[in-house]
Amino acid sequence: MSRLEEASTSSEYGWLAFGLLLFALVGYVVVSFIGVVVFALFLYYATRPVYRRIVARTGHPNLAAALALVVLALPAILVVGYAIAIAIREIQELTAIPGVDLDAYPELGRFLEELDDPGAVVDRLGRELLEGDLAASLLEWLTSIADTALVLAVALIQLFVMVVLAFYLLRDDRKLTAWVLETFDDEERTLRAYLLAVDYDLRSIFFGNILNAFITGAIGAIVFSVLNAFAPAGVAIPAAALLGLIAGVASLIPVVGMKLVYVPVALYLGLRSVFMVGTETLWFVALFLVISFVFVDSIPDLILRPYVSGRSLHVGAVMLAYTLGPLLFGWYGLFLLPILLVLVVQFARIVLPTKLGEETPEPPPVDPYVVSVADVSREISGDTIGDADGDTDGDAAGDAATETPTDDDTANRETDDDQPDGETNDGKKRPEK
Repeated sequence: MSRLEEASTSSEYGWLAFGLLLFALVGYVVVSFIGVVVFALFLYYATRPVYRRIVARTGHPNLAAALALVVLALPAILVVGYAIAIAIREIQELTAIPGVDLDAYPELGRFLEELDDPGAVVDRLGRELLEGDLAASLLEWLTSIADTALVLAVALIQLFVMVVLAFYLLRDDRKLTAWVLETFDDEERTLRAYLLAVDYDLRSIFFGNILNAFITGAIGAIVFSVLNAFAPAGVAIPAAALLGLIAGVASLIPVVGMKLVYVPVALYLGLRSVFMVGTETLWFVALFLVISFVFVDSIPDLILRPYVSGRSLHVGAVMLAYTLGPLLFGWYGLFLLPILLVLVVQFARIVLPTKLGEETPEPPPVDPYVVSVADVSREISGDTIGDADGDTDGDAAGDAATETPTDDDTANRETDDDQPDGETNDGKKRPEK
């Protein structure tokens, strides 16, 4: 081997090592903020159908992405804020918290009395400052404020990063997918098939669960409101419509999610019936439990969920992923473990058969309004489907729903049909059939 070849080989190994180092650093950053990344991915899939429809009508990807995120995030923030306010009010009513009695706080009463004499206030503050009591109190107060501000700042930064990641995934997903396919795909187009299958399953799981949560929340709000119309005095369902919406949010946790909502409410109503209202109202508590279990819990979770979530995955595997994810990884495990499940299942289904010499299964059908990988695969083969910023028209979406032929003969037949009768696209005489 010549010195030039040795130098070339050494250079390749050097670049390979540098690339591995970069991937390791990027991986470290992703792992450090894995919760932010997976939740941003969840926001992307949950809002992508809305984004696709908005951008198809407006033609402005930036505006469409912002509107899609606001449509999802703003109602959720309002519902959560309203739920917290209702919960505080209900806790106050349940525990009968009395009003503030100034006699129980002599220091506060003395301070309010001294406000009539500003000189006395200044003298007392100076004396406490010299004795160290006020300084210690101020230091403790400032420390508490700093800790609270730090927690809020970190939470706001993470929320900002989530929204930014979701925004750019919505706007530039086609560009990113096109680059990945052009750079890493092989002749068998294994990567394209794998990404298409993963994209389909993640969309089914995340957007399907959002749809399931909305439907479950609507059913719960209606059922609980109707039940409240027949509730005896003293055992009415607290904030019935809001409770139904909260049940819809809880349905994101399979099997046990909604039970975490209506079972505590049933216990609360039962305690009020026994200790405050009278045991003759227990019939309503039993009716609430039965109707909640049948109409709010069983029907959506056992009948609706399999049709809208993970339709190409085993329902039991999806439920286990949602249940075990938070136990293994924390709150973000609710999104991370389903992602890992999809990646592993589709790797075993598509990549392994290809590398073992077996036939690769056909990719799943694609919804034209949420397709991304199928669209950009046409860009790789030289076809045009709309701009990379996310503009899609009816023709582009319709073309993406089916596999586009890429061989030369088929392409020539497609372009020949646009030429005058008797001629082909290169001007030659078309043979008569």
